[in-house]
Amino acid sequence: MRGLFIVIEGPDGSGTTRHTQLLADRLTAAKIPVLSTFEPTDGPVGSRIRSDLRSGAGFDPLSLQELFCKDRAWHLSAVIEPALAKGVMVISDRYFHSTLAYGQALKIPKEKLEELNKKFIQPDVLFFLLPPYEVCSERMVHRETRDALEEDSIQRRVYAQYQAMAEELPSVHIIDTSGEKETVADGIFAVVEEALRHRTTNPRTEP
Repeated sequence: MRGLFIVIEGPDGSGTTRHTQLLADRLTAAKIPVLSTFEPTDGPVGSRIRSDLRSGAGFDPLSLQELFCKDRAWHLSAVIEPALAKGVMVISDRYFHSTLAYGQALKIPKEKLEELNKKFIQPDVLFFLLPPYEVCSERMVHRETRDALEEDSIQRRVYAQYQAMAEELPSVHIIDTSGEKETVADGIFAVVEEALRHRTTNPRTEP
């Protein structure tokens, strides 16, 4: 059976990396094969994106998002799809929803961003981590390194875009991560358990 594809999304400081790892740890403890991954990746294009953003150099918003999409195409073909085909559950810390949120925050038309991402597969389970913005901002203050997209004015617009997307996507699970991390992790795991039960009782017919 094909693996379950889970995406954990949210603005910077929302806890996507922490809760991707916590979920992967719980699934591993439950003897469920799982692969934890992230975007931008550590592949050739993703590594370039990380380096450019941390260098402090200026960037063209559209060219940057085109690079994210190129990295995403590599991510799917080299990492995500092979794992799913083997029945492994894949959890990705960010996916194309980040391009939609950050791209619109940088004034790129939504239609252009959707066109860039239309070929990418949809996740089976999608989480948006959305604590109050002040929580995200406070967490980012304590980071040792910052990149060009973590400026407060950009992050406020990014947060607003995630809120807008959350209202448009009926299947997204909105999680407030401002509480105790274990309590939040319990809630995320409960959603995934339900998705696994549904998969087991209603298996998809693979082509």
